[in-house]
Amino acid sequence: MIVTRPFKVEGNGFHSWSEDEIAAYEARHVLGTMARLAFDLMLWTGQRGGDVRRIGAGNIKGARIELIQEKTKAAVSLPILPALAASILATSSAGRVFVLTEFGQQFSVKGFGNKVRQWCDEAGLSECSAHGLRKAAARRFAEAGCSNQEIKAWTGHTTDSEVARYTKAADQRTLSDAAGQKLLANLAEKLATASAK
Repeated sequence: MIVTRPFKVEGNGFHSWSEDEIAAYEARHVLGTMARLAFDLMLWTGQRGGDVRRIGAGNIKGARIELIQEKTKAAVSLPILPALAASILATSSAGRVFVLTEFGQQFSVKGFGNKVRQWCDEAGLSECSAHGLRKAAARRFAEAGCSNQEIKAWTGHTTDSEVARYTKAADQRTLSDAAGQKLLANLAEKLATASAK
């Protein structure tokens, strides 16, 4: 029997968008454009481009987006956050999916990636990609103090190691500040409980 080991991948994979890069894209592609809606769907859902290109009115259940991820078959149900709701409402889309080609058709996986590449280039963001927005979404959750379980529930990742890879770009200072605040709050709660006894 031959035993093989997985290849070790060097580097950090796709570039995770910074807040400055996010702001630059938003400045170039305003609300109401397909470029902005595609961006907002990726950033505010944390889903892969292949899944975002399939999201439409049929995925809206109440105030949530519900979908089965194409790659992993994971079921994801996400609240529609205000920025995404505003983007969806600002963009006219006559198809069964929200993001359409200039011919009113659903994008292919490759076509969607190529179009996002074009939109990034138009914003002067040569390092940025569709998948980098997924990493930025995960980074934002980490910086907000979300647990790996919470991030996995949002992104559909199944392992902590996947989340660690996606949140590697999280700001260390922000995370250490959040950890310190949680520690002090926990200690204060324990002291208050002990004093009450």
